[in-house]
Amino acid sequence: MKECLSGTLAIDLGNTNTVLAFQDQKDINYVLVEIPNITSYPGVVPTAVWFEEPSKIPKIGISALKMRYNSNADMFFHSNFKRLIGNSIEKINQKNILSPNECGEKFFQILWANIPHKYEIKRLVLTAPIDTYKGYREWLVNLCEKTSVDEIALVDEPTAASLGINVPFGSKILTLDIGGSTVDMNIVKIEGGEGKSGPIAELLKFKGNDVSSISKQKIRCAEIIGKTGSKIGGKDIDQWIVDYFIPGNNCVNNLLKAEELKCKLSSSAIKYENEYPIKLFTEKNQEKVFFLSKELFEKILIENNFLNHLNSLLKDLLNQARGKFCTVEDLNAIVLVGGGTQIPLIKEWITKKISKIQIKSPPPIESIALGALAMTPGVKIKDILNKGLSIRLFNKREQKHFWHPIFCKGQTWPTENSFKLILQASKNNQKIFEIIIGETQKERAYDVIFENGLPKLSEVQIEEEVTKWDKKPLKIVLKNKSNIGEDNLKLFFKITKSADLLVQCFDIKDEFLGEYNLGNIS
Repeated sequence: MKECLSGTLAIDLGNTNTVLAFQDQKDINYVLVEIPNITSYPGVVPTAVWFEEPSKIPKIGISALKMRYNSNADMFFHSNFKRLIGNSIEKINQKNILSPNECGEKFFQILWANIPHKYEIKRLVLTAPIDTYKGYREWLVNLCEKTSVDEIALVDEPTAASLGINVPFGSKILTLDIGGSTVDMNIVKIEGGEGKSGPIAELLKFKGNDVSSISKQKIRCAEIIGKTGSKIGGKDIDQWIVDYFIPGNNCVNNLLKAEELKCKLSSSAIKYENEYPIKLFTEKNQEKVFFLSKELFEKILIENNFLNHLNSLLKDLLNQARGKFCTVEDLNAIVLVGGGTQIPLIKEWITKKISKIQIKSPPPIESIALGALAMTPGVKIKDILNKGLSIRLFNKREQKHFWHPIFCKGQTWPTENSFKLILQASKNNQKIFEIIIGETQKERAYDVIFENGLPKLSEVQIEEEVTKWDKKPLKIVLKNKSNIGEDNLKLFFKITKSADLLVQCFDIKDEFLGEYNLGNIS
């Protein structure tokens, strides 16, 4: 009897490679999905389509990639189309038979049809770029209508990457992505953080129904602070290696061998001076052996101005960020993704350029797909708070009470993580603590102003007003009295699926004092 796995499939459609990662609903580990004649490595599908005419079966992945040097490839071979979906700025290859949207659709349809039968897909999670998010999402929504899976969720790529490396919500991260055909650098701020609602996956389909237009659960994309890039990547590096030994040669087998040796030389276990053979075909179709070391490999990169090019891109990116009041010191982490960032010279370059920021190097190709899995362990439709919830606390310096937010407007519920709060006494010899809850809601106010004699409405921000709940406050009695400024009580707040606000209470020594229902939020 064949093993059947039931769970979530993440598809990270990349411009160069597409990653398939699967997580069984009973397992915390993931599997990289292999498909014969489509994946080049476990879970990795070259993002390429070979399409001649409707009567001939199209090819995708490694099968399509092998056709890229055939005659008429400029018409039938399609790649680099992902970045053009939903992007009205970049020019497309007019010779190609398919448009970028059609390419993406063919690629996805063939990929989906070839997922091995042992994977029972209950939930599909897709990733989306944030710079062309709106148009890309529209394309995905149309695509999902034809996909036979009950639940489909969408996450944005930087947020998925940040979850893959466990960066706190609210962080500003610089991502360097060197793929097969592009270099991309961006600085983004991940949604959430202090006083803000965290990112959530957006549901496109739930229980077999399209909810893309009615779901309250709208994606909160990362904010782009700066973005730059170029159409240079790993394939160009392979060509530089071949050109060093046989100038002007672009034999497919030579490029594949150069790529294989490039990956080997990117290992930290390889010594700097060790030489490794590479067998290349000359113009006369004769095989000749050359030798490449890590030292010579780095020389080739430098002679082709790759580091100078990265310097120029980084300078442009940091200038953009400064225009939005973000400096290098504001960064929480630098994330390296894409196979090219595994080259030791590249890691050394970014470490020297930005020395004080932590560099995270997750699995370079599958990190976004794995983050998408982490973001959707059990995606379900969640409701969203229309009003914030606050607790009344005492400010000992100003000797007065104030409202402190527990859950903000826009927070999804039921909550997955409890909100922790430590209380201090507001007076000496205090033994009883009152838990008083209030609702907050920032309303919009408008002033009438006149421009050129015509009345216009100008939005005015007003202070948040908190209305105390009419429910009886919860009273918690401690065993021992406490004095002003002493930590005494630990509270853990959560909202249940039935919309009840619960609090678990512990004293400062972690002795459990009870769990209480403070009231219903609906």
